[in-house]
Amino acid sequence: MKELLPHDVIEYILERLDVKTLLKFTTVSKQWKPTIIQCRSFQTRQMLRRKQSGKTDVVLVSLILYDGSGSNPNIEALRTLLVGSTVSVCNSSCDGLICLYDLYDPSIVVNPTTRWHRTIPPCNYQLETFDRRIRQTPSPSPGFGKDKINGTYKVVWLYKSAELGLKHQSTTTCEVFDFTTNAWRQPSPGFGKDKINGTYKVVWLYNSAELGLKNKSITTCEVFDFTANALRYVVSASPYGIHDSQDPVYCDGSLHWLTNGDETNVLSLDLHTETFQVIPKLPFLPGLLLIGFVMCSLDDRLCVSQRIWPGQGIWSFDSEDKTWKKIYSINLKITSFWLMLLTPLSVQEKDKLLFYDRESSDGPLVTCELKTKSFGIAYECKVKAYALSYVPSLISIL
Repeated sequence: MKELLPHDVIEYILERLDVKTLLKFTTVSKQWKPTIIQCRSFQTRQMLRRKQSGKTDVVLVSLILYDGSGSNPNIEALRTLLVGSTVSVCNSSCDGLICLYDLYDPSIVVNPTTRWHRTIPPCNYQLETFDRRIRQTPSPSPGFGKDKINGTYKVVWLYKSAELGLKHQSTTTCEVFDFTTNAWRQPSPGFGKDKINGTYKVVWLYNSAELGLKNKSITTCEVFDFTANALRYVVSASPYGIHDSQDPVYCDGSLHWLTNGDETNVLSLDLHTETFQVIPKLPFLPGLLLIGFVMCSLDDRLCVSQRIWPGQGIWSFDSEDKTWKKIYSINLKITSFWLMLLTPLSVQEKDKLLFYDRESSDGPLVTCELKTKSFGIAYECKVKAYALSYVPSLISIL
């Protein structure tokens, strides 16, 4: 049947629709699906229009099946995608895609809107960690206690490195389970896109000594390149050790970590050149850095937030003049949410921010109206879930 409108006009109309509607339209026209909706250039334009609209979506990734009873009518429950029971989620989304990972098993990149997903093989860090787990070794006794500064409960395993065949420089190895993050302290992969050629990558950056590696470099960096469909090492890894307490953050074509040592900095990996650089000194006193501190991405800008009673400040990194600029200042005295570690999730409007509680995986999503200086609950989670800001898209990685 002859189309009544020119092809480019149809594309112009369709790219203004949301993903859910477009998925329904694939059954309307046999021509639209392969020539428009499945076309990467159309998918990119549609996604960019969604970004420019200023509308922000949040995906909650839960490890518990939830029937949706009593849920907010404005929250749509996505169909369940079974990925295992020990899955964690990368800290940032990219083009509507999120990356799920486990310490021992293959990682999965998922489009939560279309339910497209792709499994990638485990990196060498995961393989080595799995090998350590299944070895027959003596079982040390753990310790249990509480951080009296922030009230975090922890389980600590301290054992002789030689018992696991580890070739650390130190004679002992210490592992910590943090109840606020519900996870063992371990490296988290970063997921993002080379903005020059559009290649998606998953990156594992970890301290070499953690696996007893005899590398000349302090860290080891592994990259899974979706275009090459292969895992490889980055030869010039970071000369700085990294903090496991802060997951990597993706924004504007780069992944970012915090370094450890006497002075904490932000370490950046350009996903196109695959080279590291240190971002100028953070605007905090070093001794207070990791207390109430978090790194995040807001409107595709690298940001850091720190709570120092009675306030919380958010700084943005200006990539042009290489400086940090304070963009938000919040008075915590006016809200009962000061007990939470308010972590910036997204900018809802010009003067409205959305937060979640990083210390509680089943805490509420909280809004802050900067002009009226008021706080409110946007959504109360019914189950433990990871919260991520993302843009619904049709993107998949072929």
